[in-house]
Amino acid sequence: MKLLRLPSTGSLCLKYVVRQPLGKPDLTRVSTTFRHHSLLCTNLRACGLPPVGEPESTTVASRRSHQLKLHACHIQLFSTAKAGSLPQPSAAVTSPATTTAAGYTSPATGLLSYLPRAWIPYAELIRLDKPTGTYYLFFPCLFSTLMAASYTTYPSIPVLTTSLLFFTGALIMRGAGCTINDIWDRKLDPHVQRTRFRPIARGAVTAQNAIVFTGFQMLAGLGLLLQFPTSCLYYGIPSLILVATYPLAKRVTHYPQVVLGFTFSWGAIMGFPALGVDLLTDPAALKAAAALYASCISWTVLYDMIYAHMDIKDDAKVGIKSIALRHDKETKVVLTGLAITQIGLLATAGVAIGAGPMFYIGSCGSAVATLGIMIWRVRLKEVANCWWWFRNGAWFTGGGIALGLLGDYYLRASAVGDTSDRGQGGPVIGVGSEDPLVDQRTH
Repeated sequence: MKLLRLPSTGSLCLKYVVRQPLGKPDLTRVSTTFRHHSLLCTNLRACGLPPVGEPESTTVASRRSHQLKLHACHIQLFSTAKAGSLPQPSAAVTSPATTTAAGYTSPATGLLSYLPRAWIPYAELIRLDKPTGTYYLFFPCLFSTLMAASYTTYPSIPVLTTSLLFFTGALIMRGAGCTINDIWDRKLDPHVQRTRFRPIARGAVTAQNAIVFTGFQMLAGLGLLLQFPTSCLYYGIPSLILVATYPLAKRVTHYPQVVLGFTFSWGAIMGFPALGVDLLTDPAALKAAAALYASCISWTVLYDMIYAHMDIKDDAKVGIKSIALRHDKETKVVLTGLAITQIGLLATAGVAIGAGPMFYIGSCGSAVATLGIMIWRVRLKEVANCWWWFRNGAWFTGGGIALGLLGDYYLRASAVGDTSDRGQGGPVIGVGSEDPLVDQRTH
C-alpha cells in the first residue's frame, strides 16, 4: 500500500493504492479505497481532473462500472502525483471529520451553553443535554426498588436514598455507554444525518481521549456501586459486559434492540439486593425480579423500535441493522405484541410479591393506557413525531408504573404500621405472626 498526500495541505489524495498492475483493478478493494465520494471529487477538481459522478443505479452492473471509474480516477491521480506535476489545490481539501464539523454550531442555549468551551464536547459525548436515555435507564432501577420496598415494607428514607443513588448511577453509566457507542460508531456516525455532529464524528474528541474518558466514567460507576450492599457487586459487574458490547450488535443482527433491552433493564434486578433481599434464597423475590426484568426488556425493545425509525433511511444506506428495518411494514403489530408481553410480565411480577389492587390499577392499568395511545398515535414516517413519543413515553409509561408501585408500597407499609400499633402489649410483631405482611419484613 502506498500513501499519497496533496502538497501544502497534507490532505489525503488516496487512502490506499493497491500494489498490482494498473490495468487489473481489485474491485474488492476499490470500494473501500476512497470511501468518501465527495472528497475524491474535490481532490480531482483541485488537481484539474474531471470528477466522477454517482452510480446511475443500485444494480450490480452499475456499481461495478462506477467502481471501475473510481479506480481509473485513482490511477490518474497516482500517475499525476508520481510524475511530480500535481498542481496546488485551489482550496483546502478537508477530511470527512472536518467537513462534518463545518456545519456544527456550539449550543447557545440550555445547560451546555453555560459550560466552558473545552467541556462541551465531553458533555455532548455523554448526552448531558439529552437526558431521556438516562430516564429510561433509571426507571427499571426505580421499579425494582419500589417493588422490593413494597415486598419488605422497607423504611421510606432508605428507599429514597437508594433511588437517588440509582439515578446517579444511571447518569454515569448511560454516559459511559454513549461514549463506548460513539467509539465503536466513529466511522458510521458521519454518514448518518442525526449523528454526524457527535463529538467523535466531527473530530472534536479523538478516539484515544474518548477511551480515557470512558475509563474515568467506569471508575466513577464502580465507586458508586460500592455505596450499595456488597451483594450488589456480584449482580452489577456482569452488566458492564453488556454495556461494552451492545454497539456491536447492530452490525451482526437485526435485533440489537433486544441486546439493548438486556443492558438497559439490568436495574430491574438491582433494587432487590440493594434493599437486602437475597434473590438466591428467596424464590418469590427471584420470580418477581425475573418477570420484571423480562417486562423491562420488552419495554426497551418497544420504545427503541420507535426510536430506530428516526434513522431507518440512513441505517439502510450504511448497513446498520435494526428491528425497525427488519419489520418496517408490520411495526405496529410488533409494537402491540411487545406491549402485551410487557404488561403481562409486569402483572406476573406483582403476583409473585403479592401486590395489591393499587399496583394492578396504577402500574398495569397506566401501562395499558399509555402504550396503547402511543402505538395508535405515533407516526413512524415522521422523525419529529417519533422523537416526541420516544422522549415523552419515558414519563407517560415509566412514570405511571412507578406511581402505581409507590402507591402499593405506601398502602402496604401503612397496613403493617396499623398492625404494629394494634399489636402493642401482645405478641412481638414478626415473631410467630401469621400476618403475611409482617412476615415479609424478615426477607
